[in-house]
Amino acid sequence: MASKQQFGVIGLAVMGANLALNISDRGIPISVYNRTGSVTDAFMAENTGRDIVAAKTLDEFVGSLERPRRILIMVQAGKAVDAVIDSLRPLLDQGDILIDGGNSHYPDTERRFVSLEAAGLRFVGMGVSGGEEGARFGPSLMPGGPKEGYEYLAPTLEAIAAKTDTGACVTHVGRGSAGHFVKMVHNGIEYGDMQLIAETYDMLREIGGLSPAEMEATFAEWNAGQLQSFLIEITQDIVARQEPGTGNLMLDLILDKAGQKGTGKWTTVAALDLGVPIPTITAAVDARLLSSLKTERVAASKVLTGARSKAGSAEKKMLAGELAKALYAAKVCSYAQGLAMLGKASVEYKYDLHLDEVARIWKGGCIIRAAMLDRIRAAYGGGNPPVNLLLDPTFAAEMREGESALRHMVSLAAAQGIPVPALGASLAYYDSYRRERGPAYLTQAQRDYFGAHTFERVDQPGSVVHFDWIRKESGSNS
Repeated sequence: MASKQQFGVIGLAVMGANLALNISDRGIPISVYNRTGSVTDAFMAENTGRDIVAAKTLDEFVGSLERPRRILIMVQAGKAVDAVIDSLRPLLDQGDILIDGGNSHYPDTERRFVSLEAAGLRFVGMGVSGGEEGARFGPSLMPGGPKEGYEYLAPTLEAIAAKTDTGACVTHVGRGSAGHFVKMVHNGIEYGDMQLIAETYDMLREIGGLSPAEMEATFAEWNAGQLQSFLIEITQDIVARQEPGTGNLMLDLILDKAGQKGTGKWTTVAALDLGVPIPTITAAVDARLLSSLKTERVAASKVLTGARSKAGSAEKKMLAGELAKALYAAKVCSYAQGLAMLGKASVEYKYDLHLDEVARIWKGGCIIRAAMLDRIRAAYGGGNPPVNLLLDPTFAAEMREGESALRHMVSLAAAQGIPVPALGASLAYYDSYRRERGPAYLTQAQRDYFGAHTFERVDQPGSVVHFDWIRKESGSNS
């Protein structure tokens, strides 16, 4: 009897095709299937000489795989995933493993996990980060679901994942929908990171007046230090790039309307459900929504005023140095928010996340890979991990060094009429979190006044009381 293929991939769009080639590069025999046969034919024609079996039907595809079958589904998130699963279920045997490698919403993943587990099938929701290049040569992989299912997948996933000095950028993240939840928060942090970088670039350009060449040199300097990361690296490559043949700055040719695929919004909604504040990430989502109001903004620019002035040449170096410190401090706050959200979700949804391992697998392959993840891993890897990253001694010390620069840059931007919602949100988060007594006591009084919602007295811990706030006509409370 002829040997069967070890792994199957359904969906040969950009990500699916590149993951299939990545698996094939590791010497793993695979089968592929795409609903549109011409896509499969084109894929096979471009990749001859590999141990790849192209199936024309799902029956043929499933029959070509050794058991337990390991099938990676790479189709559009949503109804398409359900349709593929529904078509596969009657063809599979107990113990077979389905992996959804798309950007599925974690409640959908949880629903599929529960349904397939009841049918004796193992379902893995796996976050995949790194884009087209990562999929082809080494992504960060975040698989969740049954631990015993992961054990069958580990050799393949470890082979195709990005590698760093701490190993392959993959681990069993946690039970149920943990993989897609972690990927969602990863994308939320990514939103925040990109917005923070955009705001610092805007200040360098609008206040500092840096030329494209100066901008490129500034980001190169940043990438050689504390801010080293993939996003700073690609920003360095972007800021001075010109259109071939015209010499026009490419950034000046791009419409200032940012798109989104929904994962940032999902992160904000999930944080609200969990009762976890993530203001930097939410500010980044709001900034994208505001950017889409292009027509309104053009009209508003003609009637609404604001201050604006350029820095002198002697101030440019100072501005770049202060912005580097401010950006780093703001990034720490953004990561602190995302990690606090993961910690709360781990308890609420019984994911059993290990945040040191999450930081480790984000070190390579993924979009938010950065040098600071080594220190985050160390912070959560000890026997007494902090409830919030800001409370870790290393990061607390770094915030004490950087918060004044963040405060200065947010103040400068406000004075100059430059919107910095994410930088401002990070500063507000830091100031709110470090403050022993905030103004929420007034909010509680207002709620008790108009709705008798009660409040707790500071001099009577645990007490829940209502106060009669309405002044009587007799003036006894006057």
